[in-house]
Amino acid sequence: MPRKKTFIIQNVPIHGIADRGKGVGRTAEGLVLFVEGAVPGDVVDVYVQKKRGNHAEGYVEKLVDPSPDRTTPFCEHFSVCGGCKWQYLDYSAQLRHKEQAVRDAFERIAKVPVADFQPILASPETVYYRNKLEFTFADRRWLLTEELHNPDISAANGLGFHRAGAFDKVVDIRHCWLEPDPSNAIRNAARAIAIEQGLDFYNVRRHEGFLRNLMIRRTHTGEVMLLLSVGRPEPEVAERYLSALLDHLPGQVTTALYCINTKHNDTVFDLEMVVFHGKGYVEEQLGDLVFKIGPKSFFQTNTRQAQNLYDTAVDFASLRGDENVYDLYTGAGSIALYLARHCRRVVGIEEVPEAIADAFENRERNGIRNADFYAGDVKNVLSPEFIRQHGRPDVVVTDPPRAGMHEKAVQFLLELAAPRMVYVSCNPATQARDVLLLSEKYRVEKVRPVDMFPHTQHIENVALLVLKN
Repeated sequence: MPRKKTFIIQNVPIHGIADRGKGVGRTAEGLVLFVEGAVPGDVVDVYVQKKRGNHAEGYVEKLVDPSPDRTTPFCEHFSVCGGCKWQYLDYSAQLRHKEQAVRDAFERIAKVPVADFQPILASPETVYYRNKLEFTFADRRWLLTEELHNPDISAANGLGFHRAGAFDKVVDIRHCWLEPDPSNAIRNAARAIAIEQGLDFYNVRRHEGFLRNLMIRRTHTGEVMLLLSVGRPEPEVAERYLSALLDHLPGQVTTALYCINTKHNDTVFDLEMVVFHGKGYVEEQLGDLVFKIGPKSFFQTNTRQAQNLYDTAVDFASLRGDENVYDLYTGAGSIALYLARHCRRVVGIEEVPEAIADAFENRERNGIRNADFYAGDVKNVLSPEFIRQHGRPDVVVTDPPRAGMHEKAVQFLLELAAPRMVYVSCNPATQARDVLLLSEKYRVEKVRPVDMFPHTQHIENVALLVLKN
């Protein structure tokens, strides 16, 4: 078998950032390079790992001239974890590049003018901003370079995040800057108690082991939920473990659950949840609304910025109080319930039945009477019969998954021709693709990017589409 050809290209100027957070450069000969570890403004020597046609991929072999926007990462796990890839880029520069990514998507993909492109909305918190993290137990942890030849260091038993390209190993996380206390204390105690009790960590290659996953959710109301996923039907072992963990952290965990997962994947939505401690859910506040969040609930992971995102959506909708609103891909109904105070009626549609159950419960919890919800795929639920039953909408709010809206749903929205559409997206590229299709009848009145995930390439965007005369 021929050896893979690798080589170094020197003095490459980096001018932009691509999807997945890699720096983008171009050689004098026109070869486009996607470079791991580079930021705009850097000049770097690139170790090329693979080349195809007129582009190549690699990583920084040498930093020749650092960008003025480059900064020192603050996390000890930065070089190996694979998350928060933009820590070496100043936050103001991150915002600039995210805003430009949205502008590029609308100019190059949607190919439509934006009447009012508003400045990106920065996150009020750039560390400890997440309310939920999921960690993986693995019987093999990723060894750092300095650990490889040290016989006193064990490669067994880690609790943390999967290393990119090493699905069977985790980076053993000591301190994560994403979720506030007591998240780090819980995770570190969970690892130590598991080892103390002699519990086996999961091996994903053989699909063997007891401890699989640990989810920690912390709300701004001060509640903390633990969800433990185990690989064998041994409830007494799981409960003994959770009891020791709670005893080690008195008063810090308000509810703890576990589930038994013998499948070959980590999803828990189809599993029974066993409440071991507390009420089995937590509550979160968003504005003056209180939401019940269970172990399977979807909720925006950056709570404070979620309120700013929803406020932007309400502002763009320009509701006067007498509108009929459709909220597509409503999730647990958080946007719909947020809008309900400003309109006559709102109807939410969501494919996941458990999320719709959460939406109904949160509706009752907040005493809201003008919101209704339906379970089903948006492209199938939206129909002439649905319109006859619920009336034509004055405003449509849509917040689809990263893949964007199904073409069938887009075509129905074109036929529906609601006067205003507020399109919330976590992927400006697919949003721009849908906007191109919708531009047959709609113009883009406003756009505002919202940074929900500092130190990553991810960006939310809100666009207001208005029906053409």
